[in-house]
Amino acid sequence: MPKMKSVKGAVKRFKVKKNGTVKRGTAFRSHILTKQDSDTRSKQNRPKTIAKVDEKNVKAMIN
Repeated sequence: MPKMKSVKGAVKRFKVKKNGTVKRGTAFRSHILTKQDSDTRSKQNRPKTIAKVDEKNVKAMIN
C-alpha cells in the first residue's frame, strides 16, 4: 500500500496545538488595513482555532 499524502495547502495553513485543537490564520490581514476599525484589527491579532466539526477533516489532510 502506498503512503497517504498530506494536502500541502492544508499543511501551510493549519497547525495542531498541544491540546489537539487546530490553529488557523485570519482573513483580511494582508494589506489596506487603514480602512479597518482598530477594534477589528486587534481582534484579528488574537489566535484563532477552527470549529470542532472541521477538526477531524483537517487533521486527516495534515496527517
